[in-house]
Amino acid sequence: MILDPAQEAISAALSGDWDSAITINHDILSQDPNNIEALNRLARAYSEKGNFKRARQLAKKVLKIDPFNSIATKCLQKWRGTDGKTESSSHHAPIDPKTFLEESGKTKITNLLNLGDSATLATLSTGDMLRLNAAKHRVSVATINGRYVGRLTDDLSARLRKLIKTGNKYEVLVKSVEPDNVRVFIREIERAGTLSDTPSFPTEKIEYVSFTPPELVHKRQPLAHEDDFN
Repeated sequence: MILDPAQEAISAALSGDWDSAITINHDILSQDPNNIEALNRLARAYSEKGNFKRARQLAKKVLKIDPFNSIATKCLQKWRGTDGKTESSSHHAPIDPKTFLEESGKTKITNLLNLGDSATLATLSTGDMLRLNAAKHRVSVATINGRYVGRLTDDLSARLRKLIKTGNKYEVLVKSVEPDNVRVFIREIERAGTLSDTPSFPTEKIEYVSFTPPELVHKRQPLAHEDDFN
């Protein structure tokens, strides 16, 4: 089956082959210089290679053609603070459809707090592998290269610190990233023997309050006396 150039470019991006993605999108643009989809894809590919200067130039070109293009706008916001060519700080890998498969008690999706600098966030993409750093009072999240991304909430940090100390192991992936919000997917990959019956992420209990509709409530009626029938 022969794919059209646009589909080839998309397939290259999904497989993490950014060099091929750049080449294919350049070929498309040589025939259609104002192809917005190709320009956006090319900008993304350059950002994945760490060339944010070129990526920003392409995104700005998109906005000249389509001033309200949401993809280019979001990318420029995300890449704000990057300067020139910066090596990507995270591990980019092809995204498997099962990557974010949720499993009760073993996975959790959460927003990070106290986010790191914009230059670091600009290098993140969905599916990037991160790592947990458990400290005395908090658990932070960093790139594979050790650059701070953000931290977990206090309650989640308290729980994971104990579990990690006991022997549990976890993997962390970027679920989504915006200039002011990073969501991560945490998965338990190994459980300590002493915690065989302890889920990493207990399901939230929903309390049900019994309720009887007013129309089904029968008021107590006084007993009738014989005199009432005379």
